[in-house]
Amino acid sequence: MRTYAGHSSASASNALYRRNLEKGQTGLSVAFDLPTQTGYDPDHELARGEVGKVGVPVSHIGDVRQLFDGIPLSTMNTSMTINASAMWLLALYQVAAEEQALADGGDPQQAARALAGTTQNDIIKEYLSRGTYAFPPAPSLRLITDMIAYTVSSMPRWNPINICSYHLQEAGATPVQEVAYALSTAVAVLDAVRDSGQVPPERFSDVVARISFFVNAGVRFVEEMCKMRAFVQLWDELTRERYGVTDDKARRFRYGVQVNSLGLTEAQPENNVQRIVLEMLAVTLSKDARARAVQLPAWNEALGLPRPWDQQWSLRIQQVLAYESDLLEYEDLFEGSKVVEAKVAQIVEGARAEMARVAELGGAVAAVESGYMKSAMVGSHSARRGRIESGEDVVVGVNRFESTEPNPLTADLGTAIQTVDPDVEERAAAAVRVWRSERDADPVRAAAASVALQRLRDEAATAANLFAATLDCARAGITTGEWAAVLREQFGEYRAPTGVSGSVGVVEVSDELARVRAAVRATGDELGERLRLLVGKPGLDGHSNGAEQVAVRARDAGFEVVYQGIRLTPSEIVAAAVAEDVHCVGLSVLSGSHMALVPAVLDGLRAAGAGEVPVIVGGIIPESDERALRALGVAAVFTPKDFGLTAMMGRIVEVVRASRGLDVGSVRSSVSHI
Repeated sequence: MRTYAGHSSASASNALYRRNLEKGQTGLSVAFDLPTQTGYDPDHELARGEVGKVGVPVSHIGDVRQLFDGIPLSTMNTSMTINASAMWLLALYQVAAEEQALADGGDPQQAARALAGTTQNDIIKEYLSRGTYAFPPAPSLRLITDMIAYTVSSMPRWNPINICSYHLQEAGATPVQEVAYALSTAVAVLDAVRDSGQVPPERFSDVVARISFFVNAGVRFVEEMCKMRAFVQLWDELTRERYGVTDDKARRFRYGVQVNSLGLTEAQPENNVQRIVLEMLAVTLSKDARARAVQLPAWNEALGLPRPWDQQWSLRIQQVLAYESDLLEYEDLFEGSKVVEAKVAQIVEGARAEMARVAELGGAVAAVESGYMKSAMVGSHSARRGRIESGEDVVVGVNRFESTEPNPLTADLGTAIQTVDPDVEERAAAAVRVWRSERDADPVRAAAASVALQRLRDEAATAANLFAATLDCARAGITTGEWAAVLREQFGEYRAPTGVSGSVGVVEVSDELARVRAAVRATGDELGERLRLLVGKPGLDGHSNGAEQVAVRARDAGFEVVYQGIRLTPSEIVAAAVAEDVHCVGLSVLSGSHMALVPAVLDGLRAAGAGEVPVIVGGIIPESDERALRALGVAAVFTPKDFGLTAMMGRIVEVVRASRGLDVGSVRSSVSHI
């Protein structure tokens, strides 16, 4: 039983972990902030506004010591949501455990071998959904291979990769796509380890036994439960037939779950509690496909960062099911069900066909580089949004049963979510500068740091396993940004396909979309040019689902869309807006960094002589921040409650017309429901 947690600083997160463990949590699930996940120190330009927002910043071994102070790592089970820099964080974790053992008079090597837990480390889904990749696919797969080989021999209780279908569903994947793409990723990883020659053939079953999965469970819990049974069946088949693993225990499908966040709503957020319970049942009802670990989001996640009390509520939901209900006392409840068997067979058949399609393209890495998987998921997400907007898919409190009583849980929104101290970033940036300067001022420490970085640089240019060099860096006080910078020098930068150009948008044009198209066309005619919308993702926030859906619907509405993907600095967005001479800039920020990044874009546009270009913003934005952004000059703010994308396009037309001095009323009257 876990709660996904971490924020602000190592010391604040340590206090939170210790409180949660005292409440009965049985493992840790560490959330790292975006700079840590993408390999930047807190004082880097791209870290602006992101430090400590969606997780804890970890810059060096000193932070890890503080993060786990008083928590014995040799007896803890820790899940770390880290991917591009997974090797780095695991090395820091190992060094911290060794230091704890030495301080207690124990054996550091035994402490390292005793470590239990998981590094997420699934880089394929980062190119498809979360966007926290740091390097191109091929060298990223090399880092994963090196970690697996190292842990199998030196850290036998550690799961070196957690293949994540969770984020695929969050990005719009259907159950068939979720199963197919996750298992295709597993094939890519296992093939890479096998072909590297780092693990003897007789020990390959140990590799398979250390592969775990991290899946999603949506509110359609019968379908989700059948999806898990399909996963179990296909994994057993794959590991037996493709890799020749005969040990039943090694072939076991081992998975943890974070239940769905995509379906949590800002409108009537109290409804999220029953959604979370239903989603948990999907992965606990069936004993033959039951999750090994479950973590639940909080009811107010669509509003902002949950408070400790909200996390406690989610933990108590699990404890009531485990200790008060009788669910865990029986054998599988669905054995022999014809309905379940038929649904499982349908998912299995669809997943096999989609896996064959990926294999024909050259495997998961090739399907990422070509944009195939990303486009397929953007298309699925677009179809889902269309069903919600049309009312075909009912979301209680959003597109039906919208009348509501005042919600006492959100009566004071200022206290309904956790807020991060705005000084966290400044303190973290100053602290990492002090760490580097003190290290470099000490001749012995400076020399050790130089030697460690040079070893990493040299071995990255070869086929050597990089974990030993990474351990040297951790012990020498190298920072996260320094470690990643050396590897970027060798591996290069990468920008993944957005999937927007290859996706299918609206197939059937509704009356509302037809009216918006007419308004876009008429406004373009009045201005003498086609309307151009720039959709920008400033900072390190890689959750691009919303931006992609806005871009696809804007294209369907007749806009010329400029969308360059994730991880842009405010200055890069300004430069693109000026170069493309756009009529509107739309910024998508889901990490909570809007109050730092949006003003930077506004200031940049004014400095570039383009201050008249209106800026609109979308994201998880509290009402107080919305008012502040409007006061700064933002033309419109959209939050998760604004689920109608076509209506949003109509609002954007109004914003453009107002900025150009055109009559807004004529368009407003012609576009109903906007």
